[in-house]
Amino acid sequence: MCWGRKLFFIAIALFLFSEISAQVSAGEFYSTHLQCQNTGMFILGVWAVANIATGVYGWSRYGGDAKYFHQMNLFWNTVNLGIAGFALYNNMQTGPLMFGVEEALDEARKIEKILLINSGLDVAYIGTGFLLRNLSSNSDKRKDLLKGYGKSLILQGSFLLVFDLILYGVLHSSRMDFMEGISFSLEESYWGVSWCYCF
Repeated sequence: MCWGRKLFFIAIALFLFSEISAQVSAGEFYSTHLQCQNTGMFILGVWAVANIATGVYGWSRYGGDAKYFHQMNLFWNTVNLGIAGFALYNNMQTGPLMFGVEEALDEARKIEKILLINSGLDVAYIGTGFLLRNLSSNSDKRKDLLKGYGKSLILQGSFLLVFDLILYGVLHSSRMDFMEGISFSLEESYWGVSWCYCF
């Protein structure tokens, strides 16, 4: 076999090796990414269950603005529990090895964007909570309701803001580390194409 053919087959073998390595690396990355997401959703679920339990107790036990504070906590965290449960179920149906490099990175970016959007909404929830508290001082009929709901929104919005930003930071850092690890370059050589694959 002439040198030209040998180099051609070597180049093909290196290319296939790099593709297989990238696929395995992408699977490992996305598996870790899903584990981080699941941990976050588990924390959200625990927070939701705790708030639902105290919300039921507080709603039936207390009066005044405390009653409405617990009422809103109950309503709010019923939604949180549904979100956490749906996300965990959806992640369980996802096989991390089914993603290539680009697909894994795209999925990771989508989650990060959602978390950033949620963080903006969290700030809006907190602002609405303060607004409701201020409005309660000018309302005689709904003073307790506005004050209780306002305090609840401030609490829930603050928790979600911290939660979303921390989860975003963890996932973003993981993605950036992965991107640095798989940076590879295509080089031209005299006989053909050679691949440099950096881990």
